[in-house]
Amino acid sequence: MQIEAMHIANGIVNGPVSALFAVFSALALAFCVWRARADLDDRLAPMAGLVAAFIFAVQMLNFQVLPGISGHLLGGTLAVVLVGPWVGALCVSTVLIIQCLLFADGGLTALGLNITNMAIIGTAAGYLLVAGLMRVLPKTPAGLGVTALIASIIGVVAASMGFVFEYWLGGTTQLSLPWVAGTMAGTHVLIGIGEGLIAATTVATVARVRPDLVYAMRRFRKPPVAAPAPAMVSGGAA
Repeated sequence: MQIEAMHIANGIVNGPVSALFAVFSALALAFCVWRARADLDDRLAPMAGLVAAFIFAVQMLNFQVLPGISGHLLGGTLAVVLVGPWVGALCVSTVLIIQCLLFADGGLTALGLNITNMAIIGTAAGYLLVAGLMRVLPKTPAGLGVTALIASIIGVVAASMGFVFEYWLGGTTQLSLPWVAGTMAGTHVLIGIGEGLIAATTVATVARVRPDLVYAMRRFRKPPVAAPAPAMVSGGAA
């Protein structure tokens, strides 16, 4: 059996649970659109298009993880580092919708599940890790690369656990839940390492050439401390 992580096909999760997560993902994306309006400007808007195009292209390239198991970049952490959590979630969602409608990559009835896992959970977990690590690691291209590597691994595993939860709610096969959880976690640790290396290389390169285009560098870099104004000495008549 060939397993391609981690798009969910039609019929893996039953209809009611799939419909529930379709509604949830739609509401989550509407919230992201609302929050992203404050971030989008003349610099971030074209960057978002480039990020979505890059994720789309790289997701089309699968790499072998284990015999019979292949994986590809999810892109959540890469997106939040470059364009922030709200715009990043929209970038990943756009890629998933195009892949589903044009290439049948992931089932149509499972689109809400896939968006929830990869665009919502994956980006949220990645952003939380990035926000924490950027406060303790150097705000340099190398530090950003290490941050992207660690956050990618955790983000990918978190996204896979979203599927485990959905399968627990409405899985249509008779697989043991501990087996599903263990298989998903172990497989996606390896996928996360591959994704992390790609994300780390990409964001470190961009940060080295154009740090002003990297959301995480702007968001978490401490502003320069202003020099204190010289004290005014008032003189009086003797």
